[in-house]
Amino acid sequence: MRPLQLARRWPLLRQVTTGDHLGLGSAVHSPATQRLRARIADADRVVPSICPYCAVGCGQRVYVKDGEVVQIEGDPDSPISRGRLCPKGAASRSLVTGPAREYRVKYRRPFGTEWEELPLDRAMDMIADRVIATRRATWEGGLQNRTLGIASLGGATLDNEENYLLKKLFTGLGVVQVENQARI
Repeated sequence: MRPLQLARRWPLLRQVTTGDHLGLGSAVHSPATQRLRARIADADRVVPSICPYCAVGCGQRVYVKDGEVVQIEGDPDSPISRGRLCPKGAASRSLVTGPAREYRVKYRRPFGTEWEELPLDRAMDMIADRVIATRRATWEGGLQNRTLGIASLGGATLDNEENYLLKKLFTGLGVVQVENQARI
């Protein structure tokens, strides 16, 4: 390559020779940057959503291609977050597409060393049986009408509506120790 051709590829010279003195236009484009495409360029559709990580409720735009999530960004139209996301919200795509995501119920028996897969119906029945037995064994009647044998600590990926329903369920069962990780 000739020295003059090489010099024209230098961004500072492009700024001076093209009149783009601030480097905001054509001077910053190189053949490599002109080949770049946005991750959302090929998306079929954009689905508005709410970040699932805490009770703030930041708006998200979920970009989908062929039924798969390809990118999640903050929604600039959201009055809550105005297009911004915290690091957890910005990485929430991994909730759906992460290689470590489990799709089956895993159970480890007491004193066991191995995980086993259970059908969802069986796991739900096991949980219900244990809640009923613990409530029956630890119920404080009379004026209290409560149980201190059960507590709930919700995860940070539950939204406000899910937390509301969980609080209603546990209060109805007489559970008084109900908290959420997002608030801690």
